[in-house]
Amino acid sequence: MKVNGKKALVFGGTSGIGLATAKELASLGAEVTAVSRNPEKAGDVPEGVTLRQCDVRDREAMSQLFQECAPFDILVSAATGGDRAIGPFLQMDMDGYQTSFDKLWGYANVVRFGTEHMSENGTIVLVSGTPARRAKPGQVSLSSVGGAIEAFARTVAPEIAPRRLNVVSPGIIDTPMVALQGKEREELYAKNTATHSIPRAGTAEEVAQGILFMIQNDFVTGTTIDVDGGWLLS
Repeated sequence: MKVNGKKALVFGGTSGIGLATAKELASLGAEVTAVSRNPEKAGDVPEGVTLRQCDVRDREAMSQLFQECAPFDILVSAATGGDRAIGPFLQMDMDGYQTSFDKLWGYANVVRFGTEHMSENGTIVLVSGTPARRAKPGQVSLSSVGGAIEAFARTVAPEIAPRRLNVVSPGIIDTPMVALQGKEREELYAKNTATHSIPRAGTAEEVAQGILFMIQNDFVTGTTIDVDGGWLLS
């Protein structure tokens, strides 16, 4: 797919990986709509990017948004859907664990209500996470949700062909989701990536490059690529 002149919707597109992806697509000539619950987080919006407010968990609002934006060629979702539970499973608040799956429901809404408004050769990319296949202690919810997303993509991809559906799985990425600043932030990333083949946090832009590969390569569907600095090898 040549991105220039294509129309793209990026959910979770006002921060972190989603924002980096929206900027990359716009720089290549795509007409981009960045969608978020809180569009004001985007700050300075580059030329070619329009902001829209919508919660991926709201099926009626999502359906309306797709109708208003149709037709389009590219769908990307990096929206978390809400808070995610962290910690040992036997001590976990089960409401928090259940809420963690809002990310999956949001992705399901993107694919279910967005696909019918896409061009025949359109492409969808979802963002999972390395814990789906190699979880660290306390990441049961991240692993469960990520694994469900990757299975979802493999199952749905044949149904929506010739449109394509893929997943990008990031490792530890330096994004605004981590509230720590300064030395504390540096020490956290250094500790958590010390055993990785590339011992540093990745950038949102590096993950966006993986997403762009999935968008541009017409011979890839129903699969997951890792942008994780070697997490799976550690």
